Amino acid sequence: MNLCDLREIKQIMQMFSLNFKKEFGQNFLTDNMVVEDIADMCCDFTAKTVLEIGPGIGSLTQELAKRYENVVAFEIDKGLIPVLKYTLGSYPNVKVINEDIMEADLKTVLAPYFEKGGVSVCANLPYYITTPILMKLLESGLPFDYITVMVQKEVADRLCAKTGGKDCGAITSVLAYYGSAEMLFRVNADRFVPPPKVDSAVMRIKLYREGERPYHPKSVDMLFRTIKAAFEQRRKTLPNSLSASFSELDKATLTGIVTSLGHSENIRGEKLTIEEFVALSDRLFEEINKKDA
Repeated sequence: MNLCDLREIKQIMQMFSLNFKKEFGQNFLTDNMVVEDIADMCCDFTAKTVLEIGPGIGSLTQELAKRYENVVAFEIDKGLIPVLKYTLGSYPNVKVINEDIMEADLKTVLAPYFEKGGVSVCANLPYYITTPILMKLLESGLPFDYITVMVQKEVADRLCAKTGGKDCGAITSVLAYYGSAEMLFRVNADRFVPPPKVDSAVMRIKLYREGERPYHPKSVDMLFRTIKAAFEQRRKTLPNSLSASFSELDKATLTGIVTSLGHSENIRGEKLTIEEFVALSDRLFEEINKKDA
């Protein structure tokens, strides 16, 4: 069963009286090589289990099932569950869960699989919910080895940008705290049915293992608060951006903290690397706690 063949896809959709649902960002791949490459590259075969998000009709799921001991696939669309039973019937190592990944208790679901070995994530993410899903995975505290996702090309560019560079955004810096991201390859819009309006790209995040993270902020919450504040008003200087979110500190104090770290008072937040954000958040943490003492 070739689930990337356009005729096969249409036959399956007709067989189960299904239509593509825009609200779920359903665009199915029609290129076997792309699917195989994603399965090959998603985690360097370090994982025994792969968590897939949004399997669709199961084209990528099949390839993952051929390569890894277990595949746990979350599909939000209940209309696709009978399809997946049909297309994945010969793969006993696949478990399909009809649930919104944003509502799922991943710790409980994946606990037995972590006991058996490494777990990585592989997903063709809907464009409209890319960042929330990534943040749920990163903030879950679960020791994933890799998170490999296909997302909108422009989003991938930002996620994989170098911190401190012109393409850097808040999510870039937050992601850099959790691991290192790399672009794998581009996927043109004509490789999907229905074709989206923009091209996609596959990127992979290698997460830091326990004890390997190079950044150790005094407060992770303060680090993320600082990053968010710095990017909320990109056109403003860093002291001005911070003053809008740190009302407990006056503008002169914030300017003094920024310049004490060797930055110009006119610097913008997008110019800071993750290391510099950690140093800045530590100083803010110290100053706020000093005032509260």
